[in-house]
Amino acid sequence: MNATAHGAAAPTRETLSVIDTAWLRMDRPANLMMICGMLMFKDRVELHALREVVRTRMLCFHRFLQRIVNRENQPRWETDPNFDLDWHVCHIAVPDGEGLEDLLSELVSTPLDPARPMWQYHLVDLAYGGSAVILRVHHCYGDGFALMHVLASMTDPSPDYQRSPAGDVKGNGASRGAWERMFGTVTEVMGDAMRVAGLAVEMGMDILSHPSLALEYWKSGYALARDTAIIATMTPDAPTRLKGPLGIMKRVAWARPLSLLEVKAVGEAFGCSVNDVLLACVAGALRNYLIAQGDQLGKVEMRALVPVNCRPPGPIRELGNMFGLVFLGLPLGEADPFDRLMEVHRRMDELKQSQQPTVALGILASMGVLPEAMKENVLEALAANASAVISNVRGSAQPQYFAGKRIDRQVFWVPQSGGIGIGISILTYAGNVDFAVIADAKRVPHPEALVAGFIDEFEILLICTLLAGFGQERRVSTRAHIAQSSHRGAKSHASGLTPPQHDTSPRRGAHRAPGR
Repeated sequence: MNATAHGAAAPTRETLSVIDTAWLRMDRPANLMMICGMLMFKDRVELHALREVVRTRMLCFHRFLQRIVNRENQPRWETDPNFDLDWHVCHIAVPDGEGLEDLLSELVSTPLDPARPMWQYHLVDLAYGGSAVILRVHHCYGDGFALMHVLASMTDPSPDYQRSPAGDVKGNGASRGAWERMFGTVTEVMGDAMRVAGLAVEMGMDILSHPSLALEYWKSGYALARDTAIIATMTPDAPTRLKGPLGIMKRVAWARPLSLLEVKAVGEAFGCSVNDVLLACVAGALRNYLIAQGDQLGKVEMRALVPVNCRPPGPIRELGNMFGLVFLGLPLGEADPFDRLMEVHRRMDELKQSQQPTVALGILASMGVLPEAMKENVLEALAANASAVISNVRGSAQPQYFAGKRIDRQVFWVPQSGGIGIGISILTYAGNVDFAVIADAKRVPHPEALVAGFIDEFEILLICTLLAGFGQERRVSTRAHIAQSSHRGAKSHASGLTPPQHDTSPRRGAHRAPGR
């Protein structure tokens, strides 16, 4: 099927942005820079309906008709002259004796074809009668915030109402990202450096004319310098079993959804945000997993890289990547769930005032232009400072319909870079919170233990919230009892002494794939 059949009027060739080039160059056999998402349906989705939605409501974004070609060592977007929709949207079956988790683990470990546009949908018929639609897309096409915009354009608020196809957004060649607007594209960096120097002189004259601006410039510059120094002098992360050599195979798992209303209630009870509560649950799950493996934690901390959206407010005007990163220290050594939540809350408040996302955005931009050896050194240094990537994305607050069928759940798996071996993804959709893990099989061979621990940690905080009116002594003893019980359960589960229990109640247990 020829690309022109889709009617996407767009340039046939564009230069990759510096940051998108960085994500392209971060690909490794042990860590593919590929975002994987899954929509789950209680009803069957027909292949022809899926292809029609992709054809009319995704390919209106011309970027998805383009592949990457390298000409004179300069990667460029180029319209694929042999674009074949039937290859990009395919119907696959779950082999006998295997489950959806095994299929997903195979897909996230398999690279996309670089000779084609690097994205693919897989329609899977589930044993209980429903369907799963799995999307794999290379990170250089867009970050999670951009891809959620694309997904929103492909869904409808009801089966009887269909949105019109979205308008195309500008490519990076036509509208450069924020970092490039400051420092220029790959081929202009040196020339723009001179212009930036001239701008700095003009800025200095402006400050002399308006002394009130001096303090603001000084504060901003000081914060930027301080956070640059923090990242530059950061020591390697704690040497837990999560750090170490990586293999080719990844394993995925996802948890039973939480009620967003309950998560908000816990946050309000303790003066924390929803994000604080969920990150505290991640810290507790990692703590219990490591203890169950026999690790002695003491007061150990584990750092995670957390993406932060750097786009200006308003509608998405271009795809690609425009996010920075912050290093969040997770207090795994803190045994008390409530104290752990308060410490995560305090640290997140500090990070909200930092310039770390801007610094990280600059580091990512540099990785798009540095020589290969230097790029590898920067990547290794970043990866050494963290053990996990944690991404939190907000989906639609109301149920949405895709290809005429109601989306029951949305789950995604975030890629990791360098030597980082675990990715943790949190997504809110239609009043629920979905939690998913992707892990290197050498580092975490059974990630279902982590997702079960995440649910257990939230239940501990929820019970603490319900007992908030009973007095301090009762609350402390209850937290200690629940934490001890949770630790025993995590240890027996991880050691294989007790098989995981797949309870059908609203919150208990890890979710295994339907039909498994």
